[in-house]
Amino acid sequence: MSDAGRDDHVPDRVGRPKLSLGRTLLAVLWSFFGVRKSTDLERDVTELNPLHVVIVGVFVAAVFVGVLFLLVQWVIKSGIAA
Repeated sequence: MSDAGRDDHVPDRVGRPKLSLGRTLLAVLWSFFGVRKSTDLERDVTELNPLHVVIVGVFVAAVFVGVLFLLVQWVIKSGIAA
C-alpha cells in the first residue's frame, strides 16, 4: 500500500478517544476565568465538540447566576445589607 494519495494536512482522528465531559467542563471554566494558554486553546478548538462546549457553558452560567442570586437573598435576609 502506498501513501501517495494521502493528504498529510488533515489530522487523523480515527481511533482517537472522544474527550470527556470533565475536559469540556475544565475548558469552559478556564474560559470563564479568562486565562488560557494558547496551546491549550488551540488543542481545545481542534478536539472539543462545539455543541458540548455551548451546552456546558450555558449550564455553568446558569449555576453562576443561581449562586449569585442565593448569595444576595442570604445577605438581604441576614440583615448585613441594612
